[in-house]
Amino acid sequence: MKKKIVQSLLVCGLLSSVNAVAAEDLSSMFSQGKTSGQIREFSVDREYQGSAGNTTHRRANAVGGHLKFETADFKGFTFGTALYTTNGFLNDTDYTNESKVDATLFGPGNGNLSFVGEAYLNYKHENTNFKAGRQTLETPMAGGDDARMIRNLFEAYMLTNTDIKGVTLTAGHIAGFSQGTFGRVYNAGADSANALLAVTGGYSYVDTKNNVGQFVNMGTYAVGKKTDGVSVASVVYTDIKNLKLQLWDYYAHDLMNVVYGQADYSWTCLLNKDVKPYVAGQFIKEDNVGDDLAGDVNGFYWAAKLGAKVENFNAYIAYSQTTENTAAEAAAGGTANAILTPWGGMSAFTQGMVTRHMYLAGTKASKIAASYNWKGFGPNLSTLAYYTSFDMHENSGYGIERTATEAGYDIIYYPEAVKNLQLRTRANFPRTFAEGTSGTTGWSEYRLIVNYNF
Repeated sequence: MKKKIVQSLLVCGLLSSVNAVAAEDLSSMFSQGKTSGQIREFSVDREYQGSAGNTTHRRANAVGGHLKFETADFKGFTFGTALYTTNGFLNDTDYTNESKVDATLFGPGNGNLSFVGEAYLNYKHENTNFKAGRQTLETPMAGGDDARMIRNLFEAYMLTNTDIKGVTLTAGHIAGFSQGTFGRVYNAGADSANALLAVTGGYSYVDTKNNVGQFVNMGTYAVGKKTDGVSVASVVYTDIKNLKLQLWDYYAHDLMNVVYGQADYSWTCLLNKDVKPYVAGQFIKEDNVGDDLAGDVNGFYWAAKLGAKVENFNAYIAYSQTTENTAAEAAAGGTANAILTPWGGMSAFTQGMVTRHMYLAGTKASKIAASYNWKGFGPNLSTLAYYTSFDMHENSGYGIERTATEAGYDIIYYPEAVKNLQLRTRANFPRTFAEGTSGTTGWSEYRLIVNYNF
């Protein structure tokens, strides 16, 4: 009922700003539509290591992407739909053996998958835009997390307005979630520690390994219990030069209320105009609401980032901290003071490429990163390297007190000979990712990604 009320208010708000229009030329609306998409090839190789003696070595190759069609604008209205697909090739013949085949590139059962991931109606009138249906979303606490073959997708009703100079207002309701293939890395059903790792890493507290390609209720996905979805409101302010302020509120009915804030500011160095320093801060506050289906939630996270750009070079350092659990809260699962982000929201300044322990309760995390764009030397090439460290409290709910680290790199190249082709290689090297009575676990992972956009 709550969801229907929210949807009705959004639709009424939209219709009150427009006059009813007659479809005068639906034929040209479709005939003049545009086709776009991406062809993606993804190869991943992860070899586990550590004192736990894990000899697992996973590899996988897949090709797929998405094909999208959007109609031409007809009196402000457009329709869009997109087919998403992933298909394995040159993999181990036993697809079910996940000590050999990496599951994060495939659909249920490590099989091929194709489905309609986008199907929406969009209406734009002056500075107001309304989009309803299956769609992509990129917000701080609900996002695509496009780390493997297929991204997270949503069933949502989103209204945005920019009537006020330098201000973007958003109001909406998210009803459904389709987990991307990266979510299959989290075996939430194995034990409470894995469940906690999943729900603080962008995915579900329950086992959803075979939910890729299915749009499910937001609460059902997050904790296995149906809810009225997530209502969203935000304001983003950019009217002051070099300053951006944003505040988001996510009311996850009967689960939790999440407030996200971020401020970014940059300036020109007084001593050298080529140096552009910048500073940023962010916070997340979560509290259980309604029927408290997510349990006792009272997490707080804050982070700060300081960096500088010098022509094509960019470097920064970041630090974050979450509130601590008591021993009783850790024994109850560790979620009380952790930051729960089950719908792909992964905006933390201190996250690694894979290691996302910064949202565990009592974690003090730091990150240093540097990137360089080599265009000045000719090639359209960019490189990035980083190092992260996560000091975890004994009451985090996930293992014992320990320090996990992750180093990695990201290299992106656009060959001049083929327009819209991107060649990318990424790698991450977590150490002490997990630690228990049998020892520590880490790995070395290499990714090769080819994207062709059209």
